[in-house]
Amino acid sequence: MPSHHPIPYDVVIAGAGPVGLFLACELQLFDLSVLVLEQAEDPRSPLKRLPFGMRGLSSPTIEAFHRRGLLDAVVAAQRENDILGATRSAAHWMQQPRRPAGHFAGIQFYYDNIDTSQWPYRLPSPAGTSMMVDMESLENALAARAGAMGVEIRRGFGVETFDQADEDVTVRAGGETILGRWLVGCDGGRSTVRKAGGFDFVGTDPEFTGYSAEVELADPDKLRPGRTYTPTGMYNYAPPGTIAMVDFDGGAFHRTQPITLDHVQAVLRRASGAEVTVTALGLATTWTDRAYQATTYRKGRVLLAGDAAHIHSPLGGQGLNLGLGDAMNLGWKLAAIIRGDAPTDLLDSYWRERHPVGAQVLDWSRAQVALMRPTQSSRALEAIIRDLIDTHDGATYFAERVWGVSLRYDLASLHPLIGRSVPDFELTDGTTLGELLRKGQGILLDFDLRSPLRALASRWRGRITYIASDVRDRLGLSAVLVRPDGVVAWAADAAPNLEQAAEAASRWFSEVSS
Repeated sequence: MPSHHPIPYDVVIAGAGPVGLFLACELQLFDLSVLVLEQAEDPRSPLKRLPFGMRGLSSPTIEAFHRRGLLDAVVAAQRENDILGATRSAAHWMQQPRRPAGHFAGIQFYYDNIDTSQWPYRLPSPAGTSMMVDMESLENALAARAGAMGVEIRRGFGVETFDQADEDVTVRAGGETILGRWLVGCDGGRSTVRKAGGFDFVGTDPEFTGYSAEVELADPDKLRPGRTYTPTGMYNYAPPGTIAMVDFDGGAFHRTQPITLDHVQAVLRRASGAEVTVTALGLATTWTDRAYQATTYRKGRVLLAGDAAHIHSPLGGQGLNLGLGDAMNLGWKLAAIIRGDAPTDLLDSYWRERHPVGAQVLDWSRAQVALMRPTQSSRALEAIIRDLIDTHDGATYFAERVWGVSLRYDLASLHPLIGRSVPDFELTDGTTLGELLRKGQGILLDFDLRSPLRALASRWRGRITYIASDVRDRLGLSAVLVRPDGVVAWAADAAPNLEQAAEAASRWFSEVSS
């Protein structure tokens, strides 16, 4: 039945972590009314600070922040907390003679092996391929941006349950009843929204309990710095006392018992094979390699993003990037529907594009677990991967995957650029495409000032920005149509058939226009 009472919020977001906050910023960019509900009253946590809070941002995430004018704010937040210097001193791998570019199950690949010529559609940009952040600085930057844009954030208001109707969702949180047009669950791996919404969540159960702990050791020389595989497990030691380790117990210990000094010492001795003595235990937490994914990201007016939609082990640090990619993909689509610029069917493309990306990351995580098992077969496989990853082709492949450079949505086109992140073209006046995307509109770049494209773009004035300008490096292209999230929807090479070009662009416009 149609609603006969005013709906105060266009979108209610459950969860004020990085994914929920970034999604709120995306929606607010289109002048929507957005409410973020967060169960925790205080966003601060020692687990969000170094060393446990350190995360790596991938290329799609850095590009997204650049395209929304957030990159400088994130870097500034790190500098304010002296995170850049602290990160350098905390990461043992930064002291190595070769510059590490990432790892797969702890097996490093290096910058001097990566062949960037295999990525012909990348241009120099303020958005690099990788960047280290801490969770606290990142959340501070996103919360500040959301607040400045007018997003309402209520802390101490965890979603308890909800009911949805044809035109709205009634949310109960913090003892209050809140009405919104849409509800998005960004409330983590144990998502209340996912559970209350009856979303199927399927995958593989854990093989191990992982530990991150700050300790004092009586005999630290008994442990090798860095990541070490042993016949009984794996440990990663960063002097003087930061330990990460895994115990292949099927995840039995995770969140079932208190983490005590004696238990950490027992696991460390078992994983390292050394009779090391822990004299003091500081901050400690556990995690597992459980890998689950929602079979759909939408039920009616309820959607999922981030860890609410998919969980996996923190190996490789891709979970944060996966969730922020969900937000970038979903934000403009949901806004277009609420503003009446697109049919609700546009949301089908959110699941169609992001679910395969999530599934691929889960498999990437599972593959690393297979390599970490304390078996002779895994050690044999590890030796092969080490040889492969130290070749130019191997390092380039792993960099593509870890950095997100290979990300491409299937938009049913043979052109190699369509479905990928648009290069950061520099116009002749010095403006970059990244700067032009900050308003959240799609862009039609016409390098040759062709009138059929100009006439086509005029039909969607206010939704698509038409720019007729040459660029410093065309990369062999003559025109590019870019979605609001920076993904190329259509591209034409140097001598396109203009009728076909206009037809292709019109087809895409029609798919997102009511």
